[in-house]
Amino acid sequence: MQLTSVEATNVGIFLNNLSIDPESRVSNFPQLKLKISVCHPPWPPRQAFPRPLLTSQFTNSMLNRSKSLSVYVSRLILGRHHLLQLFHSKSSSGRRRHNLRDDEDNDKIRFQKTKEHQEEGYIRLLKSRGQHILTNPRVLDTIVRKSVIKPKDTVLEIGPGTGNLTLRLLQACEKVIAVEIDKRMVEILRSRAAESGLEDRLTVICSDALKIEFPRFDLVVANIPYGISSPLVAKLVFGMNQFRSATLLFQKEFARRLLANPGDSEFNRLAVNVKLVADVEFIMDVSKRDFLPCPKVDSSVVKIWPKAQVPDVDLHEWWAFTRTCFGKKNKTLGATFKQKKKVMELYHLSGKSVCNDENIGSWRHKGKFSHVEVDGDGASDEGGCSSFSCSGVEMSLFREKIVWVLQSNGFEDKRPSKLSNEELLHLLSSFNQAGICFNDHKRTRDANNAILATS
Repeated sequence: MQLTSVEATNVGIFLNNLSIDPESRVSNFPQLKLKISVCHPPWPPRQAFPRPLLTSQFTNSMLNRSKSLSVYVSRLILGRHHLLQLFHSKSSSGRRRHNLRDDEDNDKIRFQKTKEHQEEGYIRLLKSRGQHILTNPRVLDTIVRKSVIKPKDTVLEIGPGTGNLTLRLLQACEKVIAVEIDKRMVEILRSRAAESGLEDRLTVICSDALKIEFPRFDLVVANIPYGISSPLVAKLVFGMNQFRSATLLFQKEFARRLLANPGDSEFNRLAVNVKLVADVEFIMDVSKRDFLPCPKVDSSVVKIWPKAQVPDVDLHEWWAFTRTCFGKKNKTLGATFKQKKKVMELYHLSGKSVCNDENIGSWRHKGKFSHVEVDGDGASDEGGCSSFSCSGVEMSLFREKIVWVLQSNGFEDKRPSKLSNEELLHLLSSFNQAGICFNDHKRTRDANNAILATS
């Protein structure tokens, strides 16, 4: 087959534009050498193809071939396609294997014999228990420093893990009470404390931190499992233990919600309830790369101080009230409390009849009520009590009382997400003075589970 010089030049340019680097591809995939060997003609490296001219060696090899040009071009295209297909499939399978290893609940972490890891060997860390070991010495030192530990303090640590933070706490305080649910971690913790000569300062409680009564302590310093953040904060700030402060490492999103203020998009019932009895301060952010194994999210260190003066309010009543308000935090209070279902619920919780309430009658005669529509029906007051059952009349009067409380205090058109704790306390007090209750006082409720259900 004879080609003109122009045709040979065009073929060379075409081959050069295939963007195949046989050497680099084959080095990564040795099993592809056979595939490349059938892709005739053999070509020199990419840089050997000048543009737009061809070397005489390649031109002569092309001109001396007896097979048609289309055969060579087809083989080159098929070979290139095969190479790319195998390259991508190998890369994808590698990524899948990496993701599977990353998501396994039982990750194997090798601890070297260093100051941070004195246990050599393999240990399985359970992600289901939130076992992520903080390894960054700078972050560990900062947490201890920001905790402002005194030499005579007793520090409570929840979820100590392998003891990276515990060893620093033992050097700074008189006693550390470590609460750990994993027996394997307890053994490692005691071993490391013994090697450091500080075992007499360490008390380990192998139990669930949410199910035990804490002994007396002065401070809380902990990298707690993310899964128990809400109930643990509730147990600390609303529990019976008195302490100076708690320096805790949370998931970053949870910390932002805890720090949120009225008007912030993250402002929620969690922040409202905690800030009723405590002050919260942001300390620092912690990268997910500072943990072993690496979690999927970053973390933040937050410091909590119990308030010296707590508002005089029934906590169960407060929790029930905030649950009602923050069920739809961006909805106006008027729209929330006018719902028929909510009116009936509060009516039964208040536990008394309002048919003969003199205040209701005086409020109505003074014109302090605007016309209140009942959700779902257009019933009016025409025809008097004869058109209503006694319970229907009571329900209507009770609903008017709720609306009057909102209107008289200027809260009807306000949204819970914009209200401060002082405003919410004032509104709750006004409701209670009007005989409207939010909590069933006949039932005993678990404080830890009641306060931090988020909207």
